[in-house]
Amino acid sequence: MYANGNQPIIVLKEGTERTKDKEAQFNNIAAAKAVGDAVRSTLGPKGMDKMLVNTIGDVVITNDGVTILKEIEVQHPAAKMVVEVAKTQDNECGDGTTTAVVLAGELLKQSEELINAKIHPTVITNGYRMAAEKATEIMNDIAVDATKDDVLKKVAVTSLTGKSVGEEYEKLAEMIVKAVKAVAEDGKVDTDNVRVEKKIGGVIGDTYLVEGVVVDKEAVHSRMPKTVSNAKIALFAASLEVKKTEFDAQIQITDPASMSKFLNEEENAMKALVDKIKEVGANVVFSSKGVDELVQHYLAKAGILGYRRLKQSDLDAIAKATGGTVVGSVMEITKKDLGTAGLVEEKMVGEDGMAFITKCKNPKAVTIFLRGGTEHVLEEVERAVHDAIRTVGITYEDKKVVAGGGAPEIELCLRLSEYASTVGGREQLAIEKFAKAMEIIPWTLAENSGLDSIDSIIKLKNAHEKKKDGKYYGIDLSTGDAVDMLKLNVVEPLRVKTQAISAAAEVANMVLRIDDVIAARRNTAPPQMPGGPGGPGGGMPPGMM
Repeated sequence: MYANGNQPIIVLKEGTERTKDKEAQFNNIAAAKAVGDAVRSTLGPKGMDKMLVNTIGDVVITNDGVTILKEIEVQHPAAKMVVEVAKTQDNECGDGTTTAVVLAGELLKQSEELINAKIHPTVITNGYRMAAEKATEIMNDIAVDATKDDVLKKVAVTSLTGKSVGEEYEKLAEMIVKAVKAVAEDGKVDTDNVRVEKKIGGVIGDTYLVEGVVVDKEAVHSRMPKTVSNAKIALFAASLEVKKTEFDAQIQITDPASMSKFLNEEENAMKALVDKIKEVGANVVFSSKGVDELVQHYLAKAGILGYRRLKQSDLDAIAKATGGTVVGSVMEITKKDLGTAGLVEEKMVGEDGMAFITKCKNPKAVTIFLRGGTEHVLEEVERAVHDAIRTVGITYEDKKVVAGGGAPEIELCLRLSEYASTVGGREQLAIEKFAKAMEIIPWTLAENSGLDSIDSIIKLKNAHEKKKDGKYYGIDLSTGDAVDMLKLNVVEPLRVKTQAISAAAEVANMVLRIDDVIAARRNTAPPQMPGGPGGPGGGMPPGMM
């Protein structure tokens, strides 16, 4: 910035970088496109996996979009905005993260031609906003009802297909539908109540559903029973030990009789805790905190099975499964607070003992217990199962699905193009570009399956325009033909698609509206001690020359 006398006026801090107008816009668009390209090859059932190695050598092998984007450390601010789209999609729907990111990148790519044609970004964002609203309307129009269990299973199978679950997707899908229905209340599903526990060993086919809770803990005492039938379960968010003072204190005892009395009092206090548990009729105890050794002894002597240091989420899950109440103090517990289960047993899984709370009367928390040959396989199966649980959950709530295989995107492409001509003005151009961007999903599905993308898109468009139920036609990824996806049982939740399109449009609009990027210089030099490099007084550190 210069004054009239050509004297520079410094406004920004030294070292600040500034890019503006087209340069800033194209830099941001390039960064967003790079994020989309990073995950694009993972899209669809035939997408490839990524191997991510962090700075300490830990390896993650996955094709889950949000996991990839969380693991890679994105630096560019516009790229970070696109990563946030994936996180939002994951939080809202649990699936469709790659779709959302790829769409966002393609919307921005399509906008480049409009910017070069001197169409103002505000006009483009207005057109994109109108197109996104119309797209949601069209999606609701082409959605089909999903009230039957077999549709829920189809949703689960579609979500699991292409993930690292081998040929076990049918078995897993049945488990997931059963689990989601078990925890549903008043038409709503809190998918956190479908717990996923995993243990290395066996194969994926050994996975099974526990109608109750599995806790990765061993009994606190070796002489406790390993199996308790008709369990009455006490849940404590408190320690089963004598409370210690919160401040330092010394007790001086000079008389041996006083010492004996002091120890007896402590022992009696611990015995009173166990007596209270026996009094209410509990035969299994779970505590989120410690259990004193003496209490362990008395519990074992009374034939009560005990576990300690559970996570709060474990306690809450057991409470939901058994109908119990988590109590803050042992002496406050009553018979009404006890949970019930047909069986509590400790099983050896590999080399570790785990507690299985099963045969619950009406469990509102259930567990899918995963098995697998290696840690990396198990982690990827866990991610796939979590995604499928979420998609089945939102389908159960919304009772709406759309065909998969790129069918809704091609239908949007055609119908938004028709809509654009009714809008007129420069916004029409933006809506047409939005419609064109929708092609990226079927294009990528075909590309990742080794098919000719151009041929596949042409076949799809012909089917959508000429077939009676053309709106349900997607790509058969084995043959490349346009096929009715509903007949192939390839369906996806409506919410996954509408959320992905809305989120992609929002982030694209936000990036397009940025015309100036002012970036402060990063301070990479290590902080110096007062007085210069040598600390107080300056000079070299002591002992250095």
